[in-house]
Amino acid sequence: MSEVQLRVGDARQRDVGRGIARIDQRTMQKLGISAGDVIEIVNKRTTSAIAWPAYSEDQNRDIIRIDGFTRKNSGVAINEYVVIRPAKVKTALAMTLAPVDMRLNVDEDFTNFVKNRLMERTLVEGDTTLVMMLGHAIPFMVSKTRPHGIIKVTAESRITILNEPTPEGKGLPRTNYEDIGGLQTEMQRVREMVELPLRHPELFQRLGIEPPKGVLLHGPPGCGKTLLARAVANESEANFYSINGPEIMSKFYGESEARLREIFLQAQQNAPSIIFVDELDAIAPKREEVTGEVERRVVAQLLALMDGLSGRGNVIVIGATNRPGALDPALRRPGRFDREIEIGVPDKNGRYEVLQIHTRGMPLAEGVDLLKLSAMTHGYTGADLSALGRETAMKALRRYLPQINLEEERIPPAVLEKMEVTMEDFLGAYKEVTPTAMREVYIEVTTVHWDDAGGLDDVKQRLKEAVEWPIKSPEVFTKLGIRPPKGILLYGPPGCGKTLLARAVATESEANFISIKGPEVFSKWVGESEKAIREVFRKARMAAPAVIFLDEIDSLTPKRGMGMSDSGVSERVISQLLTEMDGITTLQDIVVVAATNRPDMVDSAVMRPGRFDRLIYVPEPDEKSRLQILKIYTKGMPICKEVDLHQLTIATKYYSGADIEALCREAAMHALRRDINSTEVAMKDFLDALKEMGPSITPDMEKWYKSFMQQIRQVQKPQTPVA
Repeated sequence: MSEVQLRVGDARQRDVGRGIARIDQRTMQKLGISAGDVIEIVNKRTTSAIAWPAYSEDQNRDIIRIDGFTRKNSGVAINEYVVIRPAKVKTALAMTLAPVDMRLNVDEDFTNFVKNRLMERTLVEGDTTLVMMLGHAIPFMVSKTRPHGIIKVTAESRITILNEPTPEGKGLPRTNYEDIGGLQTEMQRVREMVELPLRHPELFQRLGIEPPKGVLLHGPPGCGKTLLARAVANESEANFYSINGPEIMSKFYGESEARLREIFLQAQQNAPSIIFVDELDAIAPKREEVTGEVERRVVAQLLALMDGLSGRGNVIVIGATNRPGALDPALRRPGRFDREIEIGVPDKNGRYEVLQIHTRGMPLAEGVDLLKLSAMTHGYTGADLSALGRETAMKALRRYLPQINLEEERIPPAVLEKMEVTMEDFLGAYKEVTPTAMREVYIEVTTVHWDDAGGLDDVKQRLKEAVEWPIKSPEVFTKLGIRPPKGILLYGPPGCGKTLLARAVATESEANFISIKGPEVFSKWVGESEKAIREVFRKARMAAPAVIFLDEIDSLTPKRGMGMSDSGVSERVISQLLTEMDGITTLQDIVVVAATNRPDMVDSAVMRPGRFDRLIYVPEPDEKSRLQILKIYTKGMPICKEVDLHQLTIATKYYSGADIEALCREAAMHALRRDINSTEVAMKDFLDALKEMGPSITPDMEKWYKSFMQQIRQVQKPQTPVA
């Protein structure tokens, strides 16, 4: 019988739990099989899978992609080799399944439900398999089959399900690498640090170096630090010892240190082991800052244990914290925690992977678009997306509750089969789940597009060049050897669309939109106002690409030295803003957009190139723009055929965009005053509204802005910015 040796790779999200193996065309030809045939996978154990075509990038690479359960069933890890050959499949006469880690109430309906789910699936005695049920994956162990070997479940097969878990299945950790989304790079780094020394210590001996001793995972809460540690422990087949920081603290003298020593001793005796210390900052804070003696002794004990383990290649310590700055610096030196890996907020692709994981067992309706959801969920961590999935399922459940008789002991499987989760459920849940990373900062995902802002074509083009291009195509700027602008100042009369344009920019560039109103930042406490600015920029870095929008920037950065009686707060805020925008730390994928209608009040240091590189005048709308604005605001309005928008355009000279919106609203109110049941807005209503609502822009105002523009240009002429 022909057989081939292939290297194992991890499965993609959509293949998990389906019992398939992705292999390339060349291998299929060698084995004389086609897609859909059953193959035998041999390593420490023998298991089976259904052959499926490989992805285009895997062609001719001799890779087999199988999920964590299939890897477990064959006793193999990623990057190891397996032998595959065509399988001889027998029809299952009888099979016994046992739950892995839970008790079950089994009846005939439940057995039939599981049997339907396993239909046409191939299994081997001793395999662990997943059965999806209401979005929840229940793992079963195949404890007995008749006949032995690779079997296929058919309608004639007799299945028995045990109530109690099997002894060999108890305590099996179930977290695989496929249960983690969006952390490919971080996972790779943790694997080479943890998995290699535990599985292949000879590599390090050959190179004459000591393997790493510890890894520190840090990042915002809910991004997958603990999950990553569990997956590594599972995949490297190491014993896993978890220490929750506060748990080991005791009021008795010497007790806390003794508990630490005990855990490290157990880990050594049962090596290879992983010791995972969650919330590390609780047990190892900076010694100079803590008042209690216990904390100091615990830190000293932990340092001694991490350093004093002789030849500790087979015990690795993984620490996790979301406050790396609070840890004792002695812990962070090489030899203790050798590597620090930041687990950040996932990007759009990462969020898509996480959503695929959390909706794996959900009965999704046809219209559910996970890509659209991943684009909407800016700033969401893995835990937030998990909460979104849970909330969505609850929304779906509320729809079906009237059809379910809760008095019955068991809900009939027919009802369960009918249930599905729609896109509306997701959108409803989305409104209720706030992203963790952004709770302290007002963040919004805008839905304003370029078309929603009437006219201003020149301004839109300049904004596209300054914001959209750098975020969407940064390579263009790199090619020309220049850096994109950091900041844009929009100035012009009130109501001309400065804020609207900033929102449109965020939507079109698919960036987070963090909005700061100038006066909100100021606090009566010393140092709090500057801290608020720092915090905004820190959050923006976490949720990059981001657009920080500073509305009414004249109140935030007034001219210094004007003798304002604010104890120097505004000066310190300006200095903080300047250092954030143009300090030593460079801003990546963050654009600051500011708006003001008093540019003469803004400090001149803020307006220099390198901070606000672009000063863009947003003028009052011209005739063409006013027509577009009128069309936007009358789009959903039932207007009579006689309404002449061109006439209204001429009549609304010196009207801002906000004035035109108010005019349309007032015309509709006039129509209602005439007749409460009115279904149309007539030209007369618009003319009446014109009499009541005058323009907010005056010729003097226009003249002033134009003269200011000239002043600015004159000032800037001598110092033309270099790229």
